[in-house]
Amino acid sequence: MSASPRSVSRRKFLKSTLSATAAAVAAPTIIPASALGLDGSAPPSERVIVGGIGIGNRGTYDLGCFLEQKDVQFAAVCDIKEARRTAVKKIADDKYGNTNCATYRDFRELLDRQDIDAVLIATGPNWHATAAMYAAKAGKDMYCEKPCTKNIEQSLILKETMKRTGRVFQAGTQRRNLPHFAFACELARTGRLGKLKRVYAHPAGMQAMTSGWLLPETEPNKEVIDWDMYLGPAAWRPFNAKLLDGFNFEKGGGLVGGGVLEWGSHCVDLCQWAVNDCPPPVEYDPPKDGQLVARYDNGVELVFRETGWIPLGSCPVRFEGEDGWVEAGDSGKLVLSSPALLAGRTVEEIGGYPATFHVRDFLDCVKTRGLTKGNAAAACNAHIACHAANIALSLGRTVKYSNETHDFPGDVEANRLRSEALREPWRL
Repeated sequence: MSASPRSVSRRKFLKSTLSATAAAVAAPTIIPASALGLDGSAPPSERVIVGGIGIGNRGTYDLGCFLEQKDVQFAAVCDIKEARRTAVKKIADDKYGNTNCATYRDFRELLDRQDIDAVLIATGPNWHATAAMYAAKAGKDMYCEKPCTKNIEQSLILKETMKRTGRVFQAGTQRRNLPHFAFACELARTGRLGKLKRVYAHPAGMQAMTSGWLLPETEPNKEVIDWDMYLGPAAWRPFNAKLLDGFNFEKGGGLVGGGVLEWGSHCVDLCQWAVNDCPPPVEYDPPKDGQLVARYDNGVELVFRETGWIPLGSCPVRFEGEDGWVEAGDSGKLVLSSPALLAGRTVEEIGGYPATFHVRDFLDCVKTRGLTKGNAAAACNAHIACHAANIALSLGRTVKYSNETHDFPGDVEANRLRSEALREPWRL
């Protein structure tokens, strides 16, 4: 008969315990190289855990830029479309060789995760500001695609929210981190062009449109496409598959963003950088001879124009001073009024407006708590300029904006377009 547990002697117990301990110490412990950062990846303590909200065509490109970074761990995706959730999960799982990427239909569930440090917001523009403010209140830093806001009021709330919560915000205006655009803006900011007279932006279309309604179609199962969540803060309308791509610009008063807000938010952002990110222009004229002209307090003109550009690729900008000018575009090339403006410098040419450098700037600021190139204050001013220009375009007359009261003093029609009602429960 074997001894009961109680009959084992203290000496025998200690001897067996010490033997087991020695064996455990002697046995090799296998730690994956990735856990130590020996495979080129960052150790866990230095990684930024990222989640994605609304990852479609542009978002998938952005995600690729994030996944290139060795210190990023992409942990979760949220999308109203099941097919997109599945596709993004596969991209992440294939990257890491596991099945760990979580999927969500409601972005609030993703934001509830305490392990996520930052989010990539690449929904339709209808959602950008609302999702960003929810993310900030949840303690997440964010990279947010543009246009970042639907109206002037949202632009101001976005800036205030990021300041109050201390979150790192990067608008998807990635050209701020491309060398030739940065150099062109530097020439304007530092007085190398002489006293600045005009900055030019390409709007890629100057027209006021409405989102409208399309004929009702059978609404899909919520798990396949969550139509109610897709509409989010926008006014309700019946499901139509054609609205799933390209909708989301709707504004109160029937005004939508069009090219002035879409491409304009890139080009005007660079113009704002050229004028030292000062407050937006205070006067906006309707289009005349193919140009929409706005004026800053100091007399510098912001000119939206479609034609007359040197062929330097998409998103061209031009800055003119009393002593010279510079023009740049997405080809990565610069044209200068004089070679002397280079002052012996060589400016790297990077064409195709990649976002990799912009993503890297964002991640570095997440770690240092620094100010990104496309920070919320800069984005606010650039977007207000676009929204105000759009209002002048829509009304067909000059409007005057106050940077003190953040409205159009005494202009009832224009003030109706500076904000809009949001559908419940998405009030900011």
